[in-house]
Amino acid sequence: MLEEMGKAAKAASYHLSVLSSAQKNQVLMAIADYLESQSTMILAANELDLADARKNGLSEALIDRLMLDPARLQGIANDVRQVCRLASPVGEVIDGGLLDSGLRIERRRVPLGVVGVIYEARPNVTVDVASLCLKTGNAVILRGGKETYRTNSATVRVIQQALKQHGLPTGAVQAIESPDRELVSQLLKLDRYVDMLIPRGGAGLHKLCREQSTIPVITGGIGVCHIFVDSDIELDAALKVIVNAKKQRPSACNSVETLLVHSAIAGRFLPALSQRMKQEGIRLHADSRALPLLQHGPAEVSAVTDEQYRDEWLSLDLNVKLVDGLDEGIAHIREYGTRHSDAILTRSIRNADRFVNEVDSAAVFVNASTRFTDGAQFGLGAEVAVSTQKLHARGPMGLEALTTYKWVAFGDDTIRS
Repeated sequence: MLEEMGKAAKAASYHLSVLSSAQKNQVLMAIADYLESQSTMILAANELDLADARKNGLSEALIDRLMLDPARLQGIANDVRQVCRLASPVGEVIDGGLLDSGLRIERRRVPLGVVGVIYEARPNVTVDVASLCLKTGNAVILRGGKETYRTNSATVRVIQQALKQHGLPTGAVQAIESPDRELVSQLLKLDRYVDMLIPRGGAGLHKLCREQSTIPVITGGIGVCHIFVDSDIELDAALKVIVNAKKQRPSACNSVETLLVHSAIAGRFLPALSQRMKQEGIRLHADSRALPLLQHGPAEVSAVTDEQYRDEWLSLDLNVKLVDGLDEGIAHIREYGTRHSDAILTRSIRNADRFVNEVDSAAVFVNASTRFTDGAQFGLGAEVAVSTQKLHARGPMGLEALTTYKWVAFGDDTIRS
């Protein structure tokens, strides 16, 4: 089955690579329209997936990621239309010039070819990835988690309807519908047809792909994100950012998981933090220095463990650690962070500069919420993933990250001497 899907995707990629931007935009607009007109069918499929998820005891964080409602589905359709409005990088000349040999040479952006994406309980990824791949002339093979297979199947059928309407092969967007994990292992070896693999899920999935894939892998999406609270912050402003970074969507990979608080302000900051976290329904997990200062506050608090520093909560839980300055804060991020998104709240330009230069993360924020690490928020439209590695792409991966380049040389019957 996978071999046939690979062949179909590769053939479709050649077809897509020669389409004009106008032709690709027509298909994307049709997908957005179909998502709206077929919303009842998609939401019904999602309800069945949600029922199974609850019956199987999935966490509230995973159920939130899995859930679609009319507003979320409308937002997904709007994201597709936003991709239509973005300039396509395909065909862009990056650089070039006339060489001494007489050749005129240029580097030109071209599609990657076929992209494979493995993800878990995230039905929005199906449309985000498909729209970005189609915009850049790439075919895609999608493998969602078993928790969301009905939703993914329904969504891909809608996308394929739009492809057929415009005379394009359905092999351009395909989904592996079987929950058989053996098919994941087979996909990892499909290097004859698939040009790049993107896992979006937990640490286990990323480890599996890095160890077993014969296809280049873009890793990311695991966000143990931090906020360092400096000694000179304005209390209310800092709390507003922290609440947003934790509560705006706690199941997202860019939500903050650990607060590193300068010990010089512990006496006034931690009581205010406890009061605000109680109001917001956020549970605290504190280190041995912070715990005594929080135990008599209104917020629920317990001792933090080393393992909790290393994992995503993806819920209304927040670690709190006291540090004796920026050096200790940066050292903690280097030890426990995942190079996703980290922030500093400070009024010191020197400390802000040091944090930006010394924290080796894909996105670093000064006096802003980590929740901004997102393709749409960064002006990229929808994103295919957030890369935490350094080669090819880093941070939110938009259209440009789904292209490579080729060298094109023009001569006049030119030969090498």
